[in-house]
Amino acid sequence: MAVGIFDSGLGGLTVYQAVVERLPEVPFVYYGDNAHAPYGVRDSDDIFRLTCAGVERLWDEGCDLVILACNTASAAALKRMQETWVPADKRVLGVFVPLIEALTERQWGDNSPPREVAVKHVALFATPATVASRAFQRELAFRAIGVDVEAQPCGGVVDAIEQGDEILAEALVRSHVEALKRRMPKPEAAILGCTHYPLMQKTFQEALGPSVRVFSQAGLVAESLADYLGRRPEFAGAGAEAKLLTTGDPRAVSDRATQFLKRRISFEAA
Repeated sequence: MAVGIFDSGLGGLTVYQAVVERLPEVPFVYYGDNAHAPYGVRDSDDIFRLTCAGVERLWDEGCDLVILACNTASAAALKRMQETWVPADKRVLGVFVPLIEALTERQWGDNSPPREVAVKHVALFATPATVASRAFQRELAFRAIGVDVEAQPCGGVVDAIEQGDEILAEALVRSHVEALKRRMPKPEAAILGCTHYPLMQKTFQEALGPSVRVFSQAGLVAESLADYLGRRPEFAGAGAEAKLLTTGDPRAVSDRATQFLKRRISFEAA
């Protein structure tokens, strides 16, 4: 009953770790496209092509359900994939909706009309491609009205994380937060709209201040996945072996993953 987790690189490991803890009985297959990371500076056609290739590889591993643990892929490719490419016996899901449901305090599957919510000023930190897609704002509009979203494209942060340079990543986060606060001085909530960013959540929180509630995706996606599999058990695939795959150099990727998750992580070639 394997489930696939796709990401452009290391960031999706935050989701992988959360779903493994939440659903220990499920074998998860992780696919990191480290050879082509970061996706956030690529165009939508390129992101679509690379994401489809990764998802097909996970289908080969017996994963009928794949979670795009990559906000850029979710923003730039998911809708097109679902409408034109994913067959009826497979499912590919993104990571935006669980986050928006938590922000708006709406239950999974609540399809009632959009309404006013408590939070009015939201800071969105994401890759340039995710910001340009406006996918977060589009999904939010289905569920809430009257919310002001200020988006900050965080160039360089994913690259620094993928390269294992925590000092540079922290400096870039502080710089991006300062840039956003010049446009929105008092956000009430902040969305970490990239699965790499929870690795820098402490730095985001310190830069934003204690009054800002910071939302990241890993735990929220894990709960949503548990709910989904409970309702749609037919999409628990036939695969039985948990593994971590990368298009990059397995040894180098394993070392960087171990550095950030603080436990030994071993990848194999995809």
